[in-house]
Amino acid sequence: MFTGIVEELGEVVAVEEQGASARLRLRGPRVTADARHGDSIAVNGVCLTVVETGDGEFSADVMAETLHRSSLGALTVGSPVNLERPLALGGRLDGHLVQGHVDGTGTITARHDADSGTDITIGLPEGMSRYLVEKGSITVDGISLTVVEAAEDHFTVSLIPTTLALTTLGTKQPGDPVNLEVDVLAKYVERLLGASARNAPQPLDETLSQQSEATR
Repeated sequence: MFTGIVEELGEVVAVEEQGASARLRLRGPRVTADARHGDSIAVNGVCLTVVETGDGEFSADVMAETLHRSSLGALTVGSPVNLERPLALGGRLDGHLVQGHVDGTGTITARHDADSGTDITIGLPEGMSRYLVEKGSITVDGISLTVVEAAEDHFTVSLIPTTLALTTLGTKQPGDPVNLEVDVLAKYVERLLGASARNAPQPLDETLSQQSEATR
């Protein structure tokens, strides 16, 4: 589990295609300081498993499903990446609960820069808007952000200068893809409400009607 608070702006140093999958090697001296084989590190919001580590770098395998669901397939040597280690038990939850399981990719459609920060509008994949609410949480490329405006096909976030300086969103432009993960609590609520509706007792008049039909 992660928090969406990026620890380090890393860099892709190698991409090795392996059929439908790929192996990435990434530089991140801070996140690899205590990393071991089998540990998890979020890369642009995608939870990956450390395969090898050394000299401030680590390697991770990316399966075909992950390449399909996320923007990791577009990474090349030199691409900057947001890196975060999992939340330690008892640590501060400064962002929100992030699984590192990307729900889909969005596309930046507009960017408005100002002295106090930057507003970015991101187009949503079909079916994702129902999980977003104004002032709710959304993870964009592994960054925990607050939704400013939630529409049917897009949403807007505001970025402070610190976020722009320390993450990939500082250089992202309209047309660039971003990984999106909605608040997992919204998905659980939807699931529970759906189950409640399916298991709810039918109104008495509907039940009697069905019984009458069955005896004809």
